[in-house]
Amino acid sequence: MEQMSLFNQMIPQPLAARLRPQTLDDFVGQRHLLGEGKVLRRLIESDQISSMIFWGPPGVGKTTLARIIAGRTKASFIDFSAVTSGIKEIRTVMKEAEDNRVYGTKTIVFVDEIHRFNKAQQDAFLPFVEKGSIILIGATTENPSFEINSALLSRCKVFVLQALTVRDLVTLLKNALTNPHGFGNQKIQITEDMLEMIASFANGDARSALSTLEMVVLNGDIAADGTITVTKETLEQCTSKKSLLYDKNGEEHYNLISALHKSMRNSDPDAAVYWLARMLEAGEDPLYVARRVTRFASEDIGLADPHALEIAVAAYQACHFIGMPECTVHLTEAVVYMSLAPKSNALYVAYGEAREDAIEHLAEPVPLVIRNAPTALMKDLSYGKGYQYAHDTQDKLTDMKCLPDALENRRYYRPDGQGQESGYLQRLAQIRAWKEEHRGQET
Repeated sequence: MEQMSLFNQMIPQPLAARLRPQTLDDFVGQRHLLGEGKVLRRLIESDQISSMIFWGPPGVGKTTLARIIAGRTKASFIDFSAVTSGIKEIRTVMKEAEDNRVYGTKTIVFVDEIHRFNKAQQDAFLPFVEKGSIILIGATTENPSFEINSALLSRCKVFVLQALTVRDLVTLLKNALTNPHGFGNQKIQITEDMLEMIASFANGDARSALSTLEMVVLNGDIAADGTITVTKETLEQCTSKKSLLYDKNGEEHYNLISALHKSMRNSDPDAAVYWLARMLEAGEDPLYVARRVTRFASEDIGLADPHALEIAVAAYQACHFIGMPECTVHLTEAVVYMSLAPKSNALYVAYGEAREDAIEHLAEPVPLVIRNAPTALMKDLSYGKGYQYAHDTQDKLTDMKCLPDALENRRYYRPDGQGQESGYLQRLAQIRAWKEEHRGQET
């Protein structure tokens, strides 16, 4: 047994485990919660922790933060997994917490992946949270509003942890290269660009970033003096991402989204799908792509096919619900639809011209005829005087002027007749002809 124990001690822990922060000062990210003077930091430092839920994507520090709290608090700490524990284990832990309370000791129960508990399991915590036997800290990647019982949720403060930025992850990676618990005792040659690429590939996940760094270092080229050099080829092989070498915040990022946008505008679905794949396989956030496609639906298609916006928004929601890699097909559907749809930039042009006039004529008063008049004074000042209610007319139209006098007869929306916009072009012509014919007449 002793020999086995020694052997176990020789097995190295993963890099992420070796570098797990022990204090708030070592913790990277979540400055909106843990920066100097921020509410969660104050609660931790003053040992005033109450039951709470940490909600955020994987690898952002939920478990680490709970362990830091355990290190600072004057309470017994019980680490609990929702994956492997049931009602029986919960009752055992609660009895232990009750015994601690008798002796005046607080108990913090940390439940990882609390959303995996069913209603009965979550309900088992409720009476102990209510009477203060335990301080519950739950961690979840799912929206607590949907996954945590309302009764339990109402007794917990929810803290939203955000995906780590590329800058945060690069800081972690640099620390791993210098920290003696990481690669600080080795000579590692790796460029700043490669660290940023690893950080981009990790998509906000510290565990993924450190695991990737560990893999590329272990597979690096070793020189005679022991120096390990990480090459571009090594990085590509370890991530299986030939197109990884792509900076999400740099020129190539904008080149590729421009290529996608212009391919759709040029009605070239094959090129559009290719550029889509280039971005997604390089680690681009699918929600970013979906947002750009949604913009395209109104900027380049608009009322030529109003259904395009519905398709784009549905694709965004699908990406949000299921993520990568499953959502690639939804984005492909949206991109192909945009490519094949009739094109019109009439809405984009209309807003641009109206914006220029709005900025130039910021002080133009709203015509009295279309002002609201909720008080007698406003009515006395002629607010709303002469207003014509279109629904009271036979044609549902009036010749009432709604633009300021300085902008009379301005034309912003000019449909070019593509797709369904041909119908709007005809309707607009009819409306304008009617108004011209009835101008100045009683309606």
